[in-house]
Amino acid sequence: MGPFSAPDQGTTLPDVVDPAGGANQTRVRAHNERLVMSLVRRHGSLSKAEIARRSGLSAQTVSVIMRGLEGDDLLIRGEPMRGRVGQPSVPMMLNPDAVYSFGVKIGRRSADLVLMDFVGAIRLNLHQPYPYPDPDAILNFIVEGIGKIEQMLTATQRARIAGIGVATPFELWNWAAEVGAPAETMERWRTVDLAGELAARTRHPIHIQNDATSACGAELVFGVGASYPDFIYFYIGSFIGGGIVLNSALFSGRTGTAGALGPLQVPGPNGGTTPLLKVASIFVLENMLKAAGIDPRPLYYSAEEWIDFGPPLAAWIDSTASALARAIISAASIIDFGAAVIDGGFPAWVRARIVAATRSAVQELDLQGVIVPDIIEGAVGSEARAIGGASLPLLSRYLLDTSILFKETD
Repeated sequence: MGPFSAPDQGTTLPDVVDPAGGANQTRVRAHNERLVMSLVRRHGSLSKAEIARRSGLSAQTVSVIMRGLEGDDLLIRGEPMRGRVGQPSVPMMLNPDAVYSFGVKIGRRSADLVLMDFVGAIRLNLHQPYPYPDPDAILNFIVEGIGKIEQMLTATQRARIAGIGVATPFELWNWAAEVGAPAETMERWRTVDLAGELAARTRHPIHIQNDATSACGAELVFGVGASYPDFIYFYIGSFIGGGIVLNSALFSGRTGTAGALGPLQVPGPNGGTTPLLKVASIFVLENMLKAAGIDPRPLYYSAEEWIDFGPPLAAWIDSTASALARAIISAASIIDFGAAVIDGGFPAWVRARIVAATRSAVQELDLQGVIVPDIIEGAVGSEARAIGGASLPLLSRYLLDTSILFKETD
């Protein structure tokens, strides 16, 4: 039995530490097992021969690893592929029921809690809208929600939960006035120890990441990442954020804030400039609906069930697309991105309208000397932040960091 025995067997899973460090047998075996599972996850299913070719490991090593992972229920066999010379090839796949993880999205208008399986499918989810993010209320929602979901699971399923990944805006106390939140409530986010509070009230390991970075990571792992090794990512929530992917890995920069696209300057009123977040954010649409005498609260009931708000929505989409076009061309002037990916907390039909309008707006700009990236819809959707959060425990315990994963030999 290898070091990656399924969690319900009570095995402690070793972390892969800095690859530049010394390598002993246990660390090498752990690294190779993560590599095999990461390759299988990326490609959906792979045979032993394909894993050996892509990983550079010997066929014998791959056979030993795959037997161990299959014995631990982390890999399952697909149907044999016949029609070739020799023995039929047997593809191996991740077992969706081998591992689960909780993902949390904390937003300025709502929170989400999801239970995700080993292949990225959402099994259960809870949604909580609110007028502003109160730390105590959100902590209670997470803890009570985990309790509710775990009651729906079998003992074996509960034992296979790898951890909790939380995707949250950093410095939530900022922009209190813009979202109409009491300053004293928002100030409490300066001192709340989110990880510590959750660790004290749940039994699972806790992982914290910026919400937009989590969404970008979800797009890299579960979305367009297989097609575009370099892309800039925009996620339009209450405020817009994003991320940068270079060489099939998240790029966080010197201070960890690379891809924080909200402050990027775009044309504003009266010939000046304004931050992108003050144009291409759902809170702007919220204010436009209020000005038109329309109740904006349905924006936050369910991201997938927006109604067509008519002229205010159309005007917001046009202004958002114009700002996104400027931001995309500015970014493409610095880095030759293959794609600009647009997603957000809204239905697919709204995303499609924004992408189409952004493509049109780009063509109205002076593009001399600029190679325009493909402007495409995100593939993960409105739950990208929660899915990205739920990915954190899986990456920590079972899979390789994407910067290593995508260096496969092919």
